[in-house]
Amino acid sequence: MFEVFGGILGGALGGIFRLAPEVLKFFDKKNERLHEAVMFSRQCELEQMRGQMKLAEIGAQREAAIDVGVMDAFQSAIEQQATMVKAAGGWAASLSASVRPVVTYWILLVWSFVHLWFGWNSWIAGASPMEVFKMMMSPDFSALLAGTINYWFLDRTLKQRGL
Repeated sequence: MFEVFGGILGGALGGIFRLAPEVLKFFDKKNERLHEAVMFSRQCELEQMRGQMKLAEIGAQREAAIDVGVMDAFQSAIEQQATMVKAAGGWAASLSASVRPVVTYWILLVWSFVHLWFGWNSWIAGASPMEVFKMMMSPDFSALLAGTINYWFLDRTLKQRGL
């Protein structure tokens, strides 16, 4: 009886061992297909990111070209104004040359007066000097002051250096 049972057991084990590689191949193919699907998905994401980067690069180039055009137009307008002033003669050239400094002094005078008046009233109302100073040095006033200093000092320094 052991021989009959042994024959059946041997046949079953032989069949299992013969089918085992086929079962393993099936699971291996399944994992391979899953891996290919994940890789394809990642490749699609990469291509999408490349496309977005290319569009951003094209947009930046367009903005740079527009900025260059604006600066060229601005420079041309300044040169045209300078040519007109020279052609107009002495008093017109002097008047034109005095406009920017006079406007600068006027703006700084008005802002300074307003800030001093505001500071004085705040101090009279009982605010501490530090609070008054912080209120007076607003971002708008700082930007105005920085812009004026840049125009009158930094711009001329850069022009002298040819920049």
